[in-house]
Amino acid sequence: MAEGVRQVRALPDPVGVVTDLRPRPTGIQVGRMRMPLGVIAMIFEARPNVTVDAAALAIKSGNALVLRGGSEAIRSNLALALIVREALREAGLPADGVQMIEDTDRALVGELIRAREWVDVLIPRGGKSLIARLAAEATVPMIKHLDGVCTTYVDRDADLEMAVRVVDNAKTQRYAPCNATENLLVHREVAFKVLPPLARIFHDKNVEMRCDELSRRIVEETGMSALDATPEDWDTEYNAPIIAIKVVESLDEAIDFIAAHGSGHTDAIITESARAAERFLREVDSSSVMVNASTRFADGFEYGLGAEIGISTDKLHVRGPVGLEGLTSEKWIVLGHGEGRR
Repeated sequence: MAEGVRQVRALPDPVGVVTDLRPRPTGIQVGRMRMPLGVIAMIFEARPNVTVDAAALAIKSGNALVLRGGSEAIRSNLALALIVREALREAGLPADGVQMIEDTDRALVGELIRAREWVDVLIPRGGKSLIARLAAEATVPMIKHLDGVCTTYVDRDADLEMAVRVVDNAKTQRYAPCNATENLLVHREVAFKVLPPLARIFHDKNVEMRCDELSRRIVEETGMSALDATPEDWDTEYNAPIIAIKVVESLDEAIDFIAAHGSGHTDAIITESARAAERFLREVDSSSVMVNASTRFADGFEYGLGAEIGISTDKLHVRGPVGLEGLTSEKWIVLGHGEGRR
């Protein structure tokens, strides 16, 4: 947490930055300036590091922050919020720039997410049920992602050793995060080479494999066990040692699969083909799209944002890991010399 704060401190201040200032034939200059969003309400579960990450990002970007953590870590959250408020006071800033709601009564959440006169943007961090509820009930604009159904596709032109290493990391480095790979697609031309070593790794790490017909046959030929995938498996964020595996005939089929079953979070291709990589980057419509890298890199800290206040799979305002710039918006500015419109 401390290292994340140090990284945020070292980042350029986005507030007040003017970009694209250009002259117009009328004599005026037109540009854009970054400004804070205002009051951000953060509703989150379980993870007290969110208190510190969110506070650092909100303060640096000029926003006020209201935090509402879950009952699981309320004492830790309150202790961390107290440290933040003391630091604000020592820096000559208003301590109330960061506030922690102490009452964990869920009824208060319903009030907060409809408080449009007090809150400018809502950012939820937690399980699917929490975010689904907020998406259905909130009247305050939200920055959110609902599901993390991430896919890694091993192309026919992949470096197979790299593919095994990257897929292993994408699935097993940690199971719970929203950027862990849940679906594995393998091109038929390399399936018989890449699936056996992956099957052994998954077996040794107690990862349950749910497979289509061909991938199950390949896995079972290695002496490992697998289950038949159901239609629901392709759309499931497991957050657990479970992976769904499918053999595909082409890059087109892989891209179509992701469009049909992905959640717009993070998807990756493993390939040595520049053409395949470019097509994947252009045509997969997710908030993070990767070439020859683990989906686990979809993270504000890893992207050099210092920390992240969340990940957005929405397409308006901000997309992907949300750092300082994502907590600001742009307004138009016009600089004149007494000009009037004709």
